[in-house]
Amino acid sequence: MNTVAALFVRSDSVYKSLPGVDCWDSTRDASQYDRSFPVVCHPPCRSWGRLRQFSKPRPGEKELALKALSFVRAFGGVLEHPKGSTLFKTFGIPRPGERDMFGGFILGVDQSWFGHRARKASLLYICGCQPRSLPPIPLRFDVIATDVEHMGKAEREKTPLPFAKWLVDLASRCQRMGRTAC
Repeated sequence: MNTVAALFVRSDSVYKSLPGVDCWDSTRDASQYDRSFPVVCHPPCRSWGRLRQFSKPRPGEKELALKALSFVRAFGGVLEHPKGSTLFKTFGIPRPGERDMFGGFILGVDQSWFGHRARKASLLYICGCQPRSLPPIPLRFDVIATDVEHMGKAEREKTPLPFAKWLVDLASRCQRMGRTAC
């Protein structure tokens, strides 16, 4: 597997346990990413999510999603954000079934399929590979999930190990795009 960069991850991220993953958290400042590996981006979502009016983002935090978007478009890879995020509409990211000028497309997944205790609908913006090249998706319909509002912040935010592995596999299949629009 090729090296993949995991950007905007938590300091206690599961990505740090995976071989071949170059992790960038807040102490390493993912906004300064300067390599050319395919990326898995988890930019902060509180400024873009359903409860954004109640959030208190750090200065410049909202703009990190734009950086993540430019990294995915330039180096290939995937950006993960909640299904209800306004990021996708704000930056003209295509609806499911469509492509943008970068060849990017959206895939909807539920993190409970990958072991998250709660149903956590996410949208993945993918650049640099074809839908037929995606790793197999472990659809599960037998999950009895906890309501995400009844979980602590850290548990809500953490990426399940199987999902992290799947996203790294996906990003490793993506090709460098070499162009940006942001």
